[in-house]
Amino acid sequence: MAGDVRHTARLLITLLLSAICNAFYIPGWSEKTFKDGDLIPLFHNKIFSDSSELHYAYSELPFVCPPSGWRHPSARLTSGTSLTLNLGEVLRGDRITVSDYELVMGEDSEAKFLCSHTVDRKGVRWAQQLIRDRYMVEWIVDNLPGATPFVTTDKSGKYYAAGFRLGYEEFDPHSMRSRYFINNHITMVIRYRTAMGKAGNRGEKVILGFEVYPKSVEVGNRNMTSGLPHDIYSIEAGMELTFGKNTTSEDGTVQTTESDELTIPYSYSVYFREEENPFISWSNRWNVYFVHDEDSRTVHWLAIVNSLVISGFLTTLVAVVFARTIRGDIKGTTEIGLEDGKLKMKYRKGLPSPRRSLDKSTGIFDPIDGEDGLSAEEEDMVEDGSGWKLVHGDVFRTPQCGTLLAPLVGSGMQLVFMASGQLLLSCIGVLNPSFRGGFTSVGLSLFVFCGLFSGYFSARVYKTFGGRQWQHNVFVTGSLIPGLAFSIVFILNLFVWGHASSSAIPFGTLIALVALWLLIQMPLVYCGGWYGQHRAGAWEHPVRPTSIARQIPPQPWYLRRLQLILIAGIMPFLIILIELMFVFKSLWVDKSGFYYMFGFLSVVGVILILSVVEVTIVAVYLQLCAENHQWHWTSFLVGGSSSFWIFAYCLYYYYFKLHIHGFVSSMLFFSYSFLACGVYGLLTGTVGFLAAYAFVRRIYTAIKVD
Repeated sequence: MAGDVRHTARLLITLLLSAICNAFYIPGWSEKTFKDGDLIPLFHNKIFSDSSELHYAYSELPFVCPPSGWRHPSARLTSGTSLTLNLGEVLRGDRITVSDYELVMGEDSEAKFLCSHTVDRKGVRWAQQLIRDRYMVEWIVDNLPGATPFVTTDKSGKYYAAGFRLGYEEFDPHSMRSRYFINNHITMVIRYRTAMGKAGNRGEKVILGFEVYPKSVEVGNRNMTSGLPHDIYSIEAGMELTFGKNTTSEDGTVQTTESDELTIPYSYSVYFREEENPFISWSNRWNVYFVHDEDSRTVHWLAIVNSLVISGFLTTLVAVVFARTIRGDIKGTTEIGLEDGKLKMKYRKGLPSPRRSLDKSTGIFDPIDGEDGLSAEEEDMVEDGSGWKLVHGDVFRTPQCGTLLAPLVGSGMQLVFMASGQLLLSCIGVLNPSFRGGFTSVGLSLFVFCGLFSGYFSARVYKTFGGRQWQHNVFVTGSLIPGLAFSIVFILNLFVWGHASSSAIPFGTLIALVALWLLIQMPLVYCGGWYGQHRAGAWEHPVRPTSIARQIPPQPWYLRRLQLILIAGIMPFLIILIELMFVFKSLWVDKSGFYYMFGFLSVVGVILILSVVEVTIVAVYLQLCAENHQWHWTSFLVGGSSSFWIFAYCLYYYYFKLHIHGFVSSMLFFSYSFLACGVYGLLTGTVGFLAAYAFVRRIYTAIKVD
């Protein structure tokens, strides 16, 4: 933590510059080459598990070899030194340090001794717990994570799974208890190929793969002098994490005594092998981590087809609303005009005059001649779908809590521009698996700079609603959503700090985030708000609101707000469901963050936005036809309604797909899922509101023109 505090100033200055520089990883161009005899640095990162949301720095574990401080002569690195990380790496729990392992390009080593480390009872118990939770270890060589190789189903190739097992658990039927073994011998295979071009002519090579094969070797299977295994290919017993010590007495009997310490010897082997697969090159070396997803491409295409079918149905429905119903209403009614916010009509010949009068004191239409209900003309308008004309004087009335809706819309547009930028950079290859933590770093940077758009849209909506204290609106816009998110993350961080997990955000990073928020984003929000308030101004309405609001009649059950929100959110949720499954697998199961199918995600995202727009327009039109003029919040909530179903899917995923246990891990899962769903709902809700607003202005402007 102290180190992070020291680097806070540096982090603030270089955050965006480092993100931009690291982002320009161009496959096939930014390769790193090694000559025979060059020392290849190996870095320790973290351990992770699909049973827990808590990560731990590998170099800080009490049962592994501590750094010796050995200085790598060619790489100019000292073992135990922590590398400077970008913001995304810190937030995802990475803690990268230089190791003591010696990997020399082209030099095989059948066995090398690393150290013998003595562990107390507390350290052994923790190691047993981590093995019980199936923790995996992540090492890094040439920016590639150490991987466990697997063979494909048809045995025609192989693929990598990032990380290797910390140890394994066996159940002893004799003692009826579990035994825990730690992997204390690591065999590493470096796959390489001669570099292309001039570098290859000079004998330089590039690394294409980093495979790790862990083993557990007991102390008795090792040479007492060198500490190396007698036969690395024939291991009789593993290194069990137990305090029992076998001693042989003078009469030849074996006795087991308890000890308070356990000595674990560590060793390793290194082999360099030229890659035989001609289709693997440095530019596509990450593909082997995703070979097992190749068959899923068909599933992705089916998901897109499914999304297109649903979106096509919605598009047809909206086209009917526009072309048949609304346009027919506008041109089919004999004469409709808007003068000074009042509706003028010439009723069809033969129809009686309206049979209701307006009580100006209450704003309620009272029946005439003792008759209840609508007049014949109004009933005819409601029945043929043109009841939306009756609320022409109320649709542009300032909604309740409009001072809250405006900041939410501004923050939603901030997220729209941020997400669009991330998807664009991902599709063109700037954000890729080799840019570790880049998606988060660039996303936060875009979010901060998109505060300009947040202030602009919030100010325009606020002024349209008749707001006068635009500085107050700017402050709320810049602080509401970031403040809530930061507060939740800070509270969660307290629990993670208590477990000494690397998932905890260091104090210095928290200060840097606050500085980015207050010193960069807030001024940008103010600038955007000033421009939206004084230069752009409010949106003009075709109809001026009446002085007295019209009473809203009883609504059908399916148009009541809660039912409408739940029903409307189903279709957008179904559109992204299949792609959501792959994203969840990458985030919560694999824990690798190596989701890479951003092309599919972008296509599905575009279809999702179109479906949100269409669903919201249909919902608002039905609401207006039912003479309900309070459409502002409804459009926002309907647009973001699929976030409810996504959170429900998170619950299903937790109980039926994941193996997470423990209070803190479960709390982290649900809290981060809630935050993600909230951000998604804010984004889509904003899109829905703006689409509905444009739709309402359009139909009432068309009436005025005709």
